[in-house]
Amino acid sequence: MPTNLELKIKLTSFNQIEKYLKEINATHTATLNQKDVYYKSNSGLLKLRIENGNQSIIKYVRDEKSKNRFSNFEVLYFSSGNAEKFFGELLKVETVVQKKRILYMYNNTRVHLDRVKNLGYFMELETLVLFGKNDAKKRFDEIVDLLHLHDYLQIKKSYRDLILAKNYK
Repeated sequence: MPTNLELKIKLTSFNQIEKYLKEINATHTATLNQKDVYYKSNSGLLKLRIENGNQSIIKYVRDEKSKNRFSNFEVLYFSSGNAEKFFGELLKVETVVQKKRILYMYNNTRVHLDRVKNLGYFMELETLVLFGKNDAKKRFDEIVDLLHLHDYLQIKKSYRDLILAKNYK
């Protein structure tokens, strides 16, 4: 099962982060329109991602209380059909998260600049563990330093959790 090291912070805009990304020559990879449909799950999180017309189901487990947010995940891709209708008939939907994601890459770290409907602006880092967790942590810490993220408060929740908390207040 693949593993990421992750970080999420709240922003007021993308301006400063985009400036830093340009300075370090991060590669703008794509702009993605994403709809994540979260389903009730007994273990970890389960979401259907509809992204620019593509569909995949993602299962992941992450310790939100840990200092370092390592996440184990699996992704299955669908080549046809209406996965949202299919899973909606089988599973209970918890919530839906819609976002526009600007994706950058730097040294095998995905940098997401997300505008999340009803929540605002966020930035996420996902460093893929390739050669062990120590290597991933080193690459992760490098981009945290380059983007000057030490002063930001890390959010240790998924967008699902943030939407659910907002809806229950």
